[in-house]
Amino acid sequence: MIRDVVALVGTEIHPFELGVASEVFGLDRSADGLPTFDYAVCSADQRPLRTVGGMTVQVGHGLERARTADLIVVPAWRTDGAAPQPGVVETLRAAVERGATVLSVCSGAFLLAAAGLLEGRVVTTHWYHADALLELYPGLRVERDRLYVEDGPVITSAGTAAGIDACLHLVRREFGARVANGFARRMVVSPHRDGGQAQFVETPVPTRRRSQDDLGSLLGWLPAHLDQPHTVEALAYRVHMSPRTFARRFTAATGTAPHQWLTRQRVLLAQQLLEEDRLDVEEVARRAGFSNGEALRHHFVRQLGTTPSSYRQRFSHRLVTA
Repeated sequence: MIRDVVALVGTEIHPFELGVASEVFGLDRSADGLPTFDYAVCSADQRPLRTVGGMTVQVGHGLERARTADLIVVPAWRTDGAAPQPGVVETLRAAVERGATVLSVCSGAFLLAAAGLLEGRVVTTHWYHADALLELYPGLRVERDRLYVEDGPVITSAGTAAGIDACLHLVRREFGARVANGFARRMVVSPHRDGGQAQFVETPVPTRRRSQDDLGSLLGWLPAHLDQPHTVEALAYRVHMSPRTFARRFTAATGTAPHQWLTRQRVLLAQQLLEEDRLDVEEVARRAGFSNGEALRHHFVRQLGTTPSSYRQRFSHRLVTA
């Protein structure tokens, strides 16, 4: 169980990336029945550090604070291959060896690579830095079109807001969908964002069309009607488009095809039902829009790596204490 969290910063702080870790793990949300974390920011030395944008931050802890951490977040790091400060690499390696999780946001993957933690793993980083990461560490398997990747004890994420996706994924993994949804609701963000980085690369800002408003309405309507059957043809008819045009615009708007998006939303709903209700698997499948319990099991295992029954055993009886 992750309770002790440290953000490890370098010689220059990126405020937004550090803010992602602080927002998810540093705020007390116990009044909402959500878990709290023992959170701190540490660095190799405790001198004031500059931030991008001209601010100065006084870091409260040295590397010794990371020795007990269940999770170390690296908000961002230098991308020029410069050697990390003394003790930083050893701190990260020791954390993984004792079973802790490490999570990088954006260019934080460069530090994890320098520490040798990414060798043989599938990873991602901001699309803008992917070539530089491969040039410095040609043996890595970099997935450019992923918002985040979990491979063993290492989670890497793409640029800026993708760090939120990765952190919420970790919260969901540790505490279940209800808790992750509670965090997302407080942060006013999506609890799960589909798609990848490709939708953000070299994409011009479009002129808003009526069809986009229709898609927004449809995306708001669908989660409340997942128990109903939906075909591309029927959904296209609802927004007055041809099936081909609808599929193309839906993928452009969400980053994934209609069927994949629906399946993911149904699995998310099934997670919540398994946590909060004592329905049998067949009834959960029906309410989530799957044809039967076997179809639910198939997609559940494929997306989450566990069965509905195992998921319920892990999360349905868990009490979240402040």
